[in-house]
Amino acid sequence: MFDPRTAAGILHTVRRERGTVLPFFGAPSTVAEGAAAQVALAALVGASEPAGFKIGATGKRMQEYLGLSGPAAGFMEGANVYRRVAALPFGSFIRPGVECEIAVRLAKDLSPRSYTMSEVADAVADVIAGVEIVENRYDDLRALGTPTLIADQVYHCAAVVGDAGGDWRGLDLGALRGRISVDGVERDRGVSSDLMGHPFACLAWLAGSEVAAAFGGLRAGHVVMLGSVTPPVWLDSPAEVTVAFDGMPTVTVRLI
Repeated sequence: MFDPRTAAGILHTVRRERGTVLPFFGAPSTVAEGAAAQVALAALVGASEPAGFKIGATGKRMQEYLGLSGPAAGFMEGANVYRRVAALPFGSFIRPGVECEIAVRLAKDLSPRSYTMSEVADAVADVIAGVEIVENRYDDLRALGTPTLIADQVYHCAAVVGDAGGDWRGLDLGALRGRISVDGVERDRGVSSDLMGHPFACLAWLAGSEVAAAFGGLRAGHVVMLGSVTPPVWLDSPAEVTVAFDGMPTVTVRLI
């Protein structure tokens, strides 16, 4: 019988020992079991009240890259969410990559249920740029399976989020262009319409997801990373990474 605490313990041990997650006996076999294991993992790391959530594979390019047919979500631990500029030790990450993200900060709670884009828009305080740091903890993603990917926070390790550039209602959120640069050289770019057609469609999806329900919904003050407009840029050495979106302050992380 599946035990979410056992699954969470295995995942936590793998991270501490810097191993690679492989399919394991007792792994989750459904999205609901993956979400339950994720809640158990959050309790294990002291994040039962998360700082927010990340959504992976909201864009077509990311779905193709990961071999997923739809999005998946994971909690974010408050100690690993940084503001504006961060300097973090490169050696503390397992095969790190960086992503070009659009994020929101919530002003209102969103209890677990189905939402329209206009309903979730009413809960948004700020729309901001972000860098997500992910880890390639997997040898074979397809062998791993989506439920275990969800249990393991969908690659998530850390996030750096920017300030609001003003009232987001003045932005064309469906057509924002984002760019990710490494050591001053642009590595990729994308557009927000690739995120399920509109970034707020991603937020609506999350609010109605099994992961959000498992955590009791989304809360005012949560930061939600809505997805990357580019596939991850994998780093093999220390670097300075900048993400910029039209009409928003840039975000920088230095892996040193």
